[in-house]
Amino acid sequence: MPKNALELLEKARAEIASAQNLDSLNQVRVAYLGRKGTLTAKLASIKNLPVEERKSAGQILNQIKNELEKILEQTAAELSARAEDQERKQKIDVTLPGFGPEPGSRHPISIMLEEMVDIFEGMGFWVEEGPDAETDYFNFAALNFPDDHPARDMQATFYLENKLLLRTHTSPVQIRAMSKLKPPLRVICPGRVYRCDADVSHSPMFHQLEGFQVDRHITFAHLKGVLMEFLKKFFGPDIKVRFRPSFFPFTEPSAEVDISCQICSGKGCPACKQSGWMEVLGSGMIHPQVLQNVGYDPEQLTGFAFGLGVDRLAMLRYKIEHIRLFYEGDLRFLKQF
Repeated sequence: MPKNALELLEKARAEIASAQNLDSLNQVRVAYLGRKGTLTAKLASIKNLPVEERKSAGQILNQIKNELEKILEQTAAELSARAEDQERKQKIDVTLPGFGPEPGSRHPISIMLEEMVDIFEGMGFWVEEGPDAETDYFNFAALNFPDDHPARDMQATFYLENKLLLRTHTSPVQIRAMSKLKPPLRVICPGRVYRCDADVSHSPMFHQLEGFQVDRHITFAHLKGVLMEFLKKFFGPDIKVRFRPSFFPFTEPSAEVDISCQICSGKGCPACKQSGWMEVLGSGMIHPQVLQNVGYDPEQLTGFAFGLGVDRLAMLRYKIEHIRLFYEGDLRFLKQF
């Protein structure tokens, strides 16, 4: 590259680098690439050169022009970004008070669990807990589930390695508690449970609260009295309740308990499947075989057990039509609690 062309390029680079804003950069662009710019004039003067020099001179000057256009474009982008940043900073009023951390809110499931535990503790129950990953013995065998029971199928239970499974209910804690404690017992077992199930009122992971009482001369009347007391304290004295005969391997006799749907006031909605009623718990008298499995004498001792769906009670309390809202992590939903 001829010496004078190199000097022109270096001079233009220096002026571009010293530009402080887009206006001064545009002045440099006009000075070199404008209609009357230095480089434009040199390109126009090529015609005055000898024929044999025109080609090489044109190539050199066009190379300089392309280089300058590239540098100008890059510098313009940098200056524009710098100007936007400065403008944004200038908009901040430093005299305003700062923004503190936004406080969180308690999850509705946590609120429900604490309230339910408080009610049962007021009736003399205490809390026992157990692991989420259980053995077949505690989750099924000790609770009188036969080997061919549908609940053992892969479609209903999440099986893990090492012959473990994710507990399908909190009833295994009942077996663990009775195996290590002597009657009289009055225990509740809150916790997460897992099943292959999902619709508007079911989730693959949800929360249960198991409760049971074992002592001499415990009858179904005691069970009904405890559940009616709980439901009236939780939903109010006017709640409608019905007991329906049912079957569970670990209780006999067994009953499911429904309450009038709190979402639609019993008129019918997707959450209650248009029935006006929603099942909230299963219950019954502890099966004699279960008592024998933990070393109790069913001739001397009797007991009852029940299992509450915490998520479903939260749906009814807050009139939420789909259980998945509890687990989507949407702050607009969670902030309401």
